[in-house]
Amino acid sequence: MAITTPKTLRNMTMYQVFVRNFSEEGTFNKVAEKLDDIKALGMDIIWLMPIHPIGKIARKGTLGSPYAISDYRAVNPEFGTMDDFKALAAEIHKRGMKCIIDVVYNHTSPDSLLSREHPEWFYHKEDGSFGNRVGDWTDIIDLDYSNKELWDYQIETLKMWAEIVDGFRCDVAPLIPLAFWLKARQEVEKVRPGCIWLSESVEPGFITYMRGRGITALSDGELYQAFDLCYDYDVYGKFRAYLTGKGTLEEYAEAIDRQEYTYPENYIKLRFLENHDQTRAGMLIPHQANLKNWTAFTFFQKGMPLVYAGQEYAATHTPSLFDKDTVDFSDDGNYHWLAPMMKKLSQMRRDTLFTDSVYTVKAQHNSVLIATHEKGDRKALGVFTVGGTDSIRYIEVDFPDGVYTNLINGEKTEVFRGGIACNIDPIILIK
Repeated sequence: MAITTPKTLRNMTMYQVFVRNFSEEGTFNKVAEKLDDIKALGMDIIWLMPIHPIGKIARKGTLGSPYAISDYRAVNPEFGTMDDFKALAAEIHKRGMKCIIDVVYNHTSPDSLLSREHPEWFYHKEDGSFGNRVGDWTDIIDLDYSNKELWDYQIETLKMWAEIVDGFRCDVAPLIPLAFWLKARQEVEKVRPGCIWLSESVEPGFITYMRGRGITALSDGELYQAFDLCYDYDVYGKFRAYLTGKGTLEEYAEAIDRQEYTYPENYIKLRFLENHDQTRAGMLIPHQANLKNWTAFTFFQKGMPLVYAGQEYAATHTPSLFDKDTVDFSDDGNYHWLAPMMKKLSQMRRDTLFTDSVYTVKAQHNSVLIATHEKGDRKALGVFTVGGTDSIRYIEVDFPDGVYTNLINGEKTEVFRGGIACNIDPIILIK
């Protein structure tokens, strides 16, 4: 991992915003108006999905994907002006939060500024035309990082934005040479010491697919040399398999456990139930008790939890990337507990025990996850009934006998002879 990565990032929580769909107006100024609510939720970092102008050629939908960028050094005029963006970043900082923006460096829109001014910086098909190496990404053309002039331009662009923001979420980072990311990090550090680097690492199947075609596809282990955080896609498939009945909870728990000895000692995973590319957790997990437990487990995990705007209200509709599709922030009353629980869990994560611990996850009855953080004489226990049963179960736990306060509901909970009774509420105990 990047040797300068601070483990204190594990104490933070990230909130994801797509400016277009965050409000009816879809502007930077409207995001600024909601910052107090985001702060009150317990969030530490706001990730803004791409803020740049979108290409017009080969657009998907009516407004186009934010990941089909036409100019890396400008802001989307639909969102506001550059001054509006700078004001938003300043307001985020004023509230003690950090701001990171999306970096989409694998590709641009077909009509991008760079495609016009530097066509030699792009991947070309055998007939000499622009192209991309992932077939269904029809609205973009790939860059070619064998051109070192491109490296200089991209790094200078990062340094420009680093004057304003605190870090970058790097789209499909595995498809770009590791040497580029290493150099970029080194150069940006001169402008923004402590800059946060988040890699959208990819699913194992995508890595092997791309490598089979002779295309660069970096593993998480490689990415950790340059990045502070990687996506949780190495285990996400096991999570989805369990929810759809195609896998077991034990397989998911074992996959998480493997991260502890597969990655560097100071690895940080972005833990999520949903993001803009995945189905909303509110739809994936329609049972309220299950959603409560999965949410609590996500915040208990080692790493940094991600909340996608609207998740705090259990939104079920995944907003379109290509059209105006405003997030529904209304609360129907059924999930009034969700945002307060997230706030409580965000505060819990600031305990130093979550900064640096030995982390283990086990499964019992194919319905309960038991996780522990341990450091010295301190220990945290989490018991999460994710399988949807309302019956009380006796669970074996590795935790000292005694009577503790459950941090979720404030109730007294007893551990006796290495066992605990659990039902539909998550249990988190700390000694």
